[in-house]
Amino acid sequence: MKTRRLKVVVIGSGAAGLAAAVRLDALGVKDIAVYTEGLNMGTSINTGSDKQTYYKLGMYGDQPDSPAAMARDLMAGGSMHGDLALVEAALSQQAFAHLANLGVPFPHDRFGQYPGYKTDHDPKRRATSCGPGTSRDMCVSLIRELQRRQIEVCEKKILVALSVDNGRCSGALFANPEAPLPEDSFERVEAPYTIFAVGGPGGLYEQSVYPAVHTGAIGTALAAGAKARNLPESQFGLASIAFRWNVSGSYMQVLPRFVSIDEQGTEREFLREYFDSPQTMYDMIFLKGYQWPFSAGHVPGSSLIDILVHRETVGRGRRVFLDYRSDPPDFDFASFSQETRSYLEKSGAVANTPFLRLKRLNEPAIELYRRHAIDLETEMLEVAVCAQHNNGGLAADLWWESENIRFLFPVGEVNGSHGVTRPGGSALNAGQCGAFRAAERIAAYEKAAPAGHPRETSSFESIMSRLSGPSGLDWRKERSIFQKRMSADAAFLRKKEHVEAALKEAEAQREKHLKNGLGGLSSRELSEQLRNEQLLTAQVCYLSAILAQIESGTGSRGGAVVLSENGKQIHPLLPWKASPENTDFRSNVLETRMENGRVISKWKPCRPLPETDEWFENVWSNFRKGDIYE
Repeated sequence: MKTRRLKVVVIGSGAAGLAAAVRLDALGVKDIAVYTEGLNMGTSINTGSDKQTYYKLGMYGDQPDSPAAMARDLMAGGSMHGDLALVEAALSQQAFAHLANLGVPFPHDRFGQYPGYKTDHDPKRRATSCGPGTSRDMCVSLIRELQRRQIEVCEKKILVALSVDNGRCSGALFANPEAPLPEDSFERVEAPYTIFAVGGPGGLYEQSVYPAVHTGAIGTALAAGAKARNLPESQFGLASIAFRWNVSGSYMQVLPRFVSIDEQGTEREFLREYFDSPQTMYDMIFLKGYQWPFSAGHVPGSSLIDILVHRETVGRGRRVFLDYRSDPPDFDFASFSQETRSYLEKSGAVANTPFLRLKRLNEPAIELYRRHAIDLETEMLEVAVCAQHNNGGLAADLWWESENIRFLFPVGEVNGSHGVTRPGGSALNAGQCGAFRAAERIAAYEKAAPAGHPRETSSFESIMSRLSGPSGLDWRKERSIFQKRMSADAAFLRKKEHVEAALKEAEAQREKHLKNGLGGLSSRELSEQLRNEQLLTAQVCYLSAILAQIESGTGSRGGAVVLSENGKQIHPLLPWKASPENTDFRSNVLETRMENGRVISKWKPCRPLPETDEWFENVWSNFRKGDIYE
């Protein structure tokens, strides 16, 4: 097959991967290339929300802040290592300034101060935003810098395997879905360093707000034996499905009607039957905008909205819509809570329809849908509760290097640095900080002892040996099967018996794929078949970790409720009981690894927040000698 050699291969072109490539070049590491399915594909450049948030250290007015204070707030949700939290806090200003200097339009006042606002789980008003497409603005600016630095980008490349030998990553295997001949489908890249920026597991779920063009590739690292951390800790929330977008913040705070439609076309405002008054219902809808996304801690509370939508769509097979066109006859603004009324009044968003309130509160949120042929003024918006982010991912050290595979650097969402919960917007910060750390570590490796090209291994023989055997699988049907399974049994409502059954089904489906031939397929079919295999590997690992967590007795926490007959009734009209959280587990992280096809999960204590009060001259000396990398 075609083989090339690089110093660094960057896999993925989201905001984290792009930042790593730019930073590597700035630190003098050359001979790098970005391998991606496409610069216009992926989560960062295709997703957002009403006001997509970037979380950073406070930089406004006289409100005090510090890296240690921010690190404690990042750790407050539990199950997060203290050293990682401190790195993400300490580097947040540097990473943020880098983006601002590249032209990302973060708002500042006439004195050059960058104001902030409070986001979920944030006590300090550290959040900032460029509007609905903050991560897209980041990608656009980083791509422009990538081009200015003439860093090579190789598009139409699908990662299908990593080359790992004796605990060291030495490159990757890519498939080209548009190769003219199947025998031209593969390209092998040998590199002593691999930046692994493949994003979250978007392809695992049927109901997903990840862009359809993004599936994720964490399964390739899990198949290679990479250790993972906190895989069960995912986030779910309401999102539109015709055009995939989070309906957070403003979309809820303007109090739209929730309408379900059954197979006969009958419309009903289904939320009303679960609340004792319209006023209580609308106050919960308003809080849904603040308290984003779904949280076990908000049940009962605003997250009851997510559960009720899920029951209508998945349980009853109905379609659910948000209606911004009109208020119902009993809509009484004066009867709402002080918080609801005060927010809309101070924002100048008091009007007699949800659409007009949204127009006054956040008009770009309306224009966003118009650009995708959806007019909120004249039509309803179909929604569902969708997978939107994985707080878990691969386990890496404080330089964002894999804990058990050398020279593999997972950055961005695929890195499991977060805990059970986190301040909204901290993922964008974590991706940039991780990119900076990985680039600096690689530059330090090169300064100490430049790496030669790794020797060839036989990592890909298992794939090549199957190219002659006939394939009898339809990749579209197979993908639909495992995506439905994950949304049904491993989303935000989890029950032990259902997860056990789903895991057995996933293991059997994966085994069937690995024994199946790959011959007689077009380049596109071959690429998608191999993509299914790594997604199924990921599904087996995620389901195994979820089951291990449930069996450990963590209970309901973060973005998921564990259902149990011995739990607490969620709502008098709902058939489910939620198992209470055992908060003792928040001082631990769940590590998961696939070894010889068997998945093993173990709890490990969280590393504490480092105490740092060093003498400047000592830090300076350690920095000059390179001791900080030890």
